[in-house]
Amino acid sequence: MEKAISPTLAAIPAAIAKLSFEEALAELEKLVKQLEDGKAKLDDAIGAYERGAYLKRHCEAKLREAQAKIEQITVASDGGLSLSPFNS
Repeated sequence: MEKAISPTLAAIPAAIAKLSFEEALAELEKLVKQLEDGKAKLDDAIGAYERGAYLKRHCEAKLREAQAKIEQITVASDGGLSLSPFNS
């Protein structure tokens, strides 16, 4: 029996990597609703779950990228402005 690579360890497929955060999130929400309905065949449900895992990883990566770009404007005692990384 061939051992499958877990979606959490494998590289994100190019078709998913090119999606915007909003596109990936919308597709992930759609897949979750389909899985919650419980009407899919087992193989289809497994495929949807695996794609959902990739979409989740992609969304998380996009959020990390956005957080890294956010900068906090600080005002010094002399009134000068500076930018520093945002700490959540």
